[in-house]
Amino acid sequence: MPNSTRSSGASANCRPSVPEARIEWRPSRWLLAAIVVLAALAACAVLASDMPRGLAWPLAVAVVVHGARLFRRERRRPAQAFVLRGGAAQAQVDGVAVEGFELHWRGPLAFASWRDGQGRRRRRTWWPDTLSPPRRRELRLAATVPEAARGGASMAP
Repeated sequence: MPNSTRSSGASANCRPSVPEARIEWRPSRWLLAAIVVLAALAACAVLASDMPRGLAWPLAVAVVVHGARLFRRERRRPAQAFVLRGGAAQAQVDGVAVEGFELHWRGPLAFASWRDGQGRRRRRTWWPDTLSPPRRRELRLAATVPEAARGGASMAP
């Protein structure tokens, strides 16, 4: 038949594809800025309180030192590579399969938690400055698990 269209067997793949996301985590500059601002404001609040000056100044210095330690610890965290396949059932962190991977969303923030090889709970948070909207969508699509239908009857008795 000269007028019929030919279909290609290669393009007729009807298998649903398993979404996969390769996402990198790195420390957020917004979080680092928030740590600095909160430490400075906490020191100012201590000095502005009615606490005796002999106690307020050492406490204000301690607050600033603690804020600097938190800043340094967060800034030095190494970047990590996450690979999610099949609704986070096959999650990998830095090329190592992990157990119990969970992803929760709070607005534009994504919170990941999992258990490492030693059974310890690990957590990472993607802030808007570390995860662009297209990457956020990719992560959301790869981590969603279709919910199973309820076992009960779908009609009222």
